[in-house]
Amino acid sequence: MKRRSRRLVGGLRLRLVVAFILVALVSAVTSTALAYRDARTAVLQRTQNTAVHDLREQVEEVAADFDIPPDQRSLSRFAAKVSDGIGARLVVARYQDRVAVSDSRAETEERITPELRTAVHIGDEARFQRVMWRGEPYLVVGMPVKYADGDRRASGLEVFSIGDLRAERDDTAALLDSVRAGTVPVVLLAAVLALLAAGTVLRPVRKLGRATRELAAGDLGSRVAVTGHDELADLARTFNETADALQASDAELREQEARARRFVADVSHELRTPLAAMTMVATVLEEDADQLPPDAARAARTVGAETARLARLVEDLMEISRFDAKAVRLNAAETDLADTVRASLALRGWTDRVRTHLDEGVRAVVDRRRVDVIVANLVGNALRHGAPPVTVTLRTERRDRAADGTDGAGGEWVTLEVADHGPGIPAQARERVFDRFYKADESRTRGAADDSGQGSGLGTAIALENARLHGGTIDVSDVSDVSDVSDASGTGGGSRRGAVFTLRIPLRRTEEEAE
Repeated sequence: MKRRSRRLVGGLRLRLVVAFILVALVSAVTSTALAYRDARTAVLQRTQNTAVHDLREQVEEVAADFDIPPDQRSLSRFAAKVSDGIGARLVVARYQDRVAVSDSRAETEERITPELRTAVHIGDEARFQRVMWRGEPYLVVGMPVKYADGDRRASGLEVFSIGDLRAERDDTAALLDSVRAGTVPVVLLAAVLALLAAGTVLRPVRKLGRATRELAAGDLGSRVAVTGHDELADLARTFNETADALQASDAELREQEARARRFVADVSHELRTPLAAMTMVATVLEEDADQLPPDAARAARTVGAETARLARLVEDLMEISRFDAKAVRLNAAETDLADTVRASLALRGWTDRVRTHLDEGVRAVVDRRRVDVIVANLVGNALRHGAPPVTVTLRTERRDRAADGTDGAGGEWVTLEVADHGPGIPAQARERVFDRFYKADESRTRGAADDSGQGSGLGTAIALENARLHGGTIDVSDVSDVSDVSDASGTGGGSRRGAVFTLRIPLRRTEEEAE
């Protein structure tokens, strides 16, 4: 759900839709602005040209019978006639200090600006100016009246007409509203087209993503159908080629791994027969070592120890090969784990070298032999590489999560901790401590009481595989990381160091898990 939400919020589909809408919106706004500007300019230009032309024609017609200099009455008649001829627009006639208005009740001083009067007075052509008066637009046109003789001298008479521009303003506003109203359908259409385009573009992307997830999940046969000849088709073709190469490499690696496993199993099996003979001879030599010269006795004991070590290595390799071949099965039965741990320690003579804190009555359905292998490997590892005392603690605990920390079955778990007082395991070595043949000897010294020889590096790997067979796991940490590990005196761990291997297996297993 979180991934889907992030994809909806910041996905390619949303970005494409937003981009389409923004382009459509910018285009619509730009077109609207240009259309409004051009329409407004055309309307005003037409109105201005008409007003100038009508005023000029009417003034020439009325001025033909007008006597200069005029008196106030004749000037008023002149203004009225001009006003009647141009559609009853307000007309102002000025001659020197005399002013006549076609409508004596109208206010004209604020609408005829000083700039326009000066331009008309010193010029010889018609001038116009748009002004705002009391919040309304007006067009004022002014022109000087000239004599009709050859030099066209100015007569001193100036005529101004005042026209209302509200109709033109309303027309351009209506045009702007209509264009603005058309923006919403354009944006909606752009959104629909964007969704269609996004679906067309993202459909192969989704298929490619699904195939990639299947490939990452282990389905190396996942492929994408290649359609078309565009960039997405090239991407799908590249993905298929990569998947083919990966599948071929995986098949080759699996074949090599299978050959290596067969080789290890075959070699281990073939070594068992000569090793049996060598073991018999080494045993005889060790039994008679006391009657041999010192050098020969030492050599006989060394041969016996190394032969036993080689035999253990072969047995470990055989066990690992069985795990790899999935040929391992549990022989599980209800078992008292405290008795199992004590028996394992007694069998190897470790009872006096290991301190135990075992909860009695802890019974679980386990394979007793494999639990014995786990205990032997973990305790032997602590004795070999750690420092005494080695402590084994058995208890039960309730967990809300699976043993590996993932969301899984909770319930009651058996916890077996094996702690030593050695130098501990560095953090970088803990990640590899369960790898096969890995040895962290640079961080864990060999104990003085060690008489078992150097380990093969397979013990912890075998212990982990056996724990996994029981549905559990094994973790490793330092004593300083574990607050509830008891030291030799039974008190808290304090500031001492050491490695702690913790086995966790479920106390009760379902029939399906046991199967």
